[in-house]
Amino acid sequence: MKDLFYMKGVSQMNNLHRRMGTFALTMTGLGSIIGSGWLFGAWRAAQIAGPAAILSWVIGMVVILFIALSYSELGSMFPEAGGMVKYTQYSHGSFIGFIAAWANWIAIVSVIPVEAVASVQYMSSWPWKWAQWTSHLVEKGTLTGEGLAIATVLLIIYFLLNYWTVGLFSKANSLITIFKIVIPGLTIGALLFVGFHGENFTSGSSIAPNGWASVLTAVATSGIVFAFNGFQSPINMAGEAKNPGRAIPIAVVGSILVATVIYLLLQIAFIGAVNPSDIAKGWSHLNFNSPFADLAIALNINWLVIVLYADAFVSPSGTGITYTATTARMIYGMEQNKYLPSVLGRLHPIYGVPRQAMFFNLAVALVFLFLFRGWGVLAEIISVATLISYITGPVTVMTLRRTGSDLYRPLRLKGLSIIAPLGFIFASLTLYWARWPLTGQVLFIILIGLPIYFYYQAKAKWKGFRQNFKGGVWMVVYLLCMMTISWLGSEKFGGLNVIKYGWDMGIIVVVSLLFYTWALKSGFKTEYLENGRKVNDGLKAAAAETAASKES
Repeated sequence: MKDLFYMKGVSQMNNLHRRMGTFALTMTGLGSIIGSGWLFGAWRAAQIAGPAAILSWVIGMVVILFIALSYSELGSMFPEAGGMVKYTQYSHGSFIGFIAAWANWIAIVSVIPVEAVASVQYMSSWPWKWAQWTSHLVEKGTLTGEGLAIATVLLIIYFLLNYWTVGLFSKANSLITIFKIVIPGLTIGALLFVGFHGENFTSGSSIAPNGWASVLTAVATSGIVFAFNGFQSPINMAGEAKNPGRAIPIAVVGSILVATVIYLLLQIAFIGAVNPSDIAKGWSHLNFNSPFADLAIALNINWLVIVLYADAFVSPSGTGITYTATTARMIYGMEQNKYLPSVLGRLHPIYGVPRQAMFFNLAVALVFLFLFRGWGVLAEIISVATLISYITGPVTVMTLRRTGSDLYRPLRLKGLSIIAPLGFIFASLTLYWARWPLTGQVLFIILIGLPIYFYYQAKAKWKGFRQNFKGGVWMVVYLLCMMTISWLGSEKFGGLNVIKYGWDMGIIVVVSLLFYTWALKSGFKTEYLENGRKVNDGLKAAAAETAASKES
């Protein structure tokens, strides 16, 4: 019976149409990374860290790159739909597999409404007389009833663009992403040449007027982690990749590096374009409804104003469309892991799209939209939930080097024994930088998902529960430990200051290494790995077939 289930899963995965090449996957990554993050991220980062926000983007890129490299090897080994929610189950069993999948799904599904919120927020500051009604869409950074109605319509549009076929999604997204790269480029050029104030970088007591701790907090909460979160999209779409072994790592690393250049230039242009009088009271007092559009209006760059307001729909919508596709694959993957009802794992026989999963995610996205109506609040929650889900990647990839040493690896990273623990440490540090009480609130949201896991375990009469629990209990202890350190930590990061600044980060590094070691020892040859092995064998056979055809 078990074999029948696995075979069903593999055959359904194969039914996901493999139509996406390296370029389409890279565009998917970029399309996810360059969303509302570029419209708001530079402003939020500057507000928190001042001119030193430039450094925040560099730190964020390093953190994400180390984590993404681990996931690139995993994605190339197991090119399957919703892979990000499956890998940890292969290495550590169902208990931690569920926690990782739950955290990852919460982080990703909430991106869909945040993109809709971003579009509406930019819309609320339209300067034209005929559009005065839009000023009622947002009040004090939160959507009004009218704003919610428009955001709801946008969510439904994202849904419909993915409803019929992956092919349509791929074409639409590649077109939108090219547009999304051009517009930030035009914005950078216009702001640098029309209104650049070099003194903004050196005015005040320091390049980091709010202290160097604020530079680190900006990484976690200003939308930087949130922006880079998009590297997951090519991995989750791996089931549709033509040549996953080559395409996935190129798409993941390529999209991160290209996006970093764009975001750094945007941050420099933003800091330089702000009127020096606006920051006389400090960067923390810098308030905009539509940051780049407001700057363009102040500088009388009228053509850029129109372009930015148009892009405020295109960029977030492109990301919203992408995540509507990838979250459906994640739900599909969670159902295959037996965490959710089987109805959510059904694929349309013609279009190869998990439609029931899409309906489910639309409903959840609407709940998030109505509960959290502001871009900033949603971006913070997403960032922290994302970091929790990232913790497992470096652990999983190293564990599988031991428990699945015979698996075919199209990409075998050199230096992974250094990259993986550093990725774990960096993710832990960034989680701490998010500041108490936000860290505690999101960790609590993650832990409340556990009753769902226990329900399905009870349904399965607790078969194999002991071993699976043993394989993943380190994660629960880790989350509780991180919550405690954040609570007792430096006042610079919102804590009680029991643990002083500097010592707090040293403790995080040591604790991270201890948990990383525990996590590696907790890994075992799980029964779920057999399912992954079938996917891997299919990949190996396809690679051998391609090599044979080239020789002939």
